[in-house]
Amino acid sequence: MNIHIESLKRYVSELGSETEREEFAERCGTTLGHLRQIYYGNRTCDAGLAIEIEKNTNQAVMCEELRSDIDFAYLRNLSPQPEEA
Repeated sequence: MNIHIESLKRYVSELGSETEREEFAERCGTTLGHLRQIYYGNRTCDAGLAIEIEKNTNQAVMCEELRSDIDFAYLRNLSPQPEEA
């Protein structure tokens, strides 16, 4: 899966310093290197990490962007919007 996650890349790059980026990754339960692998599309983000990223970015990066193959709307108990014909 080679999908670039621009929102994650932008969020991480906007953190002030390399130390802040590493601290963010640690709060998410991973490493900065792993986050880079995810946002460049070289690694898949697991569901648990997607949740931690969403929480630690205050929803600036949503789970759905990180794992579009998981039905997070169901997990959030949201009903999907009907598609327009």
